Amino acid sequence: MTKSAEMVWLDAVEAEQSGDRNAALEAARKTVSIDPDHADAWMGVARWSLPAETKGRQEMPSLKQAAKAISALRKVVKIDPESFDAWRLGGVLLVDHLGMLEEGLRWWQDRREIAPNEVAPLIEQIAILVRLGHYEECAELLEELFSDGMEATTSNQLARMESVNRMVSRAAKMEEDEIFRPQNPKHPRWAIIERMKKRKPISPTFFLITFIAPIVFLLGTVAMTLVGGSTWGFILVFVFILACFMALSKVTSGLLHKLNRHALDLDRAIDCETSSGKVCIPDGIRGSKMYNAMVGQRMPALSERLELVVESGEKLPIRWKPEIPDFTIEEGDSDWWEPPSDELEPLED
Repeated sequence: MTKSAEMVWLDAVEAEQSGDRNAALEAARKTVSIDPDHADAWMGVARWSLPAETKGRQEMPSLKQAAKAISALRKVVKIDPESFDAWRLGGVLLVDHLGMLEEGLRWWQDRREIAPNEVAPLIEQIAILVRLGHYEECAELLEELFSDGMEATTSNQLARMESVNRMVSRAAKMEEDEIFRPQNPKHPRWAIIERMKKRKPISPTFFLITFIAPIVFLLGTVAMTLVGGSTWGFILVFVFILACFMALSKVTSGLLHKLNRHALDLDRAIDCETSSGKVCIPDGIRGSKMYNAMVGQRMPALSERLELVVESGEKLPIRWKPEIPDFTIEEGDSDWWEPPSDELEPLED
């Protein structure tokens, strides 16, 4: 007797509970072959195509795993548009693991069509636009983010709203003289990157030890000399040192970004390459110490995809602009889930 889709899905759940993810994945695939509209099974295909979550160092998905997962997640949001977990996981895979920033913008715009008052899609879109250097669009979305009617129901969401606001302000201020457009091979920032290519970016830890810590130590020493002779004085000095550390860390965060601007510019060039599928980084910079350091900070799937882009060798046109969706929310659009023609196809086993 042939099992129903629900019976096969129960087998998948039992297999996962017993720790057999491969059997769970096979059962989930069988479920969707019986019932193509089984949203839970498609979500299972997506989750079980990715490495299992661990408490220690998390194994990151490969390009093949990420491609299969995002293909399944597109099915989930088409069948069950209210599944925010699917939207969230899909956004992470598209942007962080595949580097498809244009796709990420469209993905979150599709979510906004379903839930126009949610703050999460706007926050994610703003973060993508900052990476691409499109600050005018950021300002437009920031105004909408802080408008009446937006649903920020948790303290974490409110904190993220303030964080993304500071991020836009800091990035726009850093590039107020000129916005780096890596598709232009004659942009003056390329000459600076060329000069700095043998240097790795300054890490926050190194900056803390070499800049912030000495200043806090000197201020703490002076304060201890003046008022540290009693128990209350010692407590006061401790609070003073803590306050100085927090204040200096906040004030100097912009300085660290300025010192690392050449690395952040190269990071944007990498984003443009992975998003467009075309190359713009000069051969003299690719493979340099700074380039390897920036690529080393990316996810394995993105690094794999970047290698494929470089192998193709197709040049990014100087007039290239990322495809930014119309941020106006339109109701009644029934075809929002249809993937674009240049979507990354799922890889076969």
